[in-house]
Amino acid sequence: MSTGDWFENWFNSPYYHLLYHRRNEAEADDFVRRLIQYLHPPSGSRMLDIACGKGRHAQVIAALGYEVTGIDLAPASIEEAQKYAHDQLHFYLHDMRLPFWVNYFDYAFNFFTSFGYFKTERENYNVIRTIAQSLKQGGIFIIDYLNVHFTEDNLIHTHQEVVNGIEFYITKWFDETHFYKKIEIMDSTFPEPLIYTEKVTKFSLGDMTDMLAFHDLQIQEVYGDYNFGHYHVKNSPRMIIMAKKFFPPT
Repeated sequence: MSTGDWFENWFNSPYYHLLYHRRNEAEADDFVRRLIQYLHPPSGSRMLDIACGKGRHAQVIAALGYEVTGIDLAPASIEEAQKYAHDQLHFYLHDMRLPFWVNYFDYAFNFFTSFGYFKTERENYNVIRTIAQSLKQGGIFIIDYLNVHFTEDNLIHTHQEVVNGIEFYITKWFDETHFYKKIEIMDSTFPEPLIYTEKVTKFSLGDMTDMLAFHDLQIQEVYGDYNFGHYHVKNSPRMIIMAKKFFPPT
């Protein structure tokens, strides 16, 4: 493995995609479609998918008739996503901590806890800055994040998976500030296990509110699941935030 940040190494690893290929893609696609139906964007809206991976969800949105741009920092993911690009669907290798297109998009999405990986508070704020700057006045940002209290109460600490003959031993834990997931990979082509450790910050709704407000994004709604159920701090599996960009008065 290289010496970069854990997410740069892990997200660009073929083992990442192998482990998570069994995620319920149909359920995820259904949520994305329901979200677009719920938002009812005007025809011709421009949309940004931040941390788009291989572009699966961007493809779903583009197929509904919108112009979609996906960005991700994993070269292998963007290389795969580029195979599906067309006039209304574009993909770019880009670190979401760095500025992207300014005042261009009507909607921005960050799906399935694709945030909170970074070492410093400033880096997390830089992500929100990138997103806020990318939106037009009145633009909508949706971030889908884990719900800290629910995740603490329902964490499965150890389990094992075998995918295509590759064994994955997974250990999860948390401390006051982060959730961790250690993935030990047993592949017969290597003499020793490969080990990656995911680390995700525990952001409360209050934390999210502060970060968003600092960059002129005001929360409009908070949902607790992929059916847009009411958010409950203890019982909701997700924390799905809808925020709107407002320029401060001059």
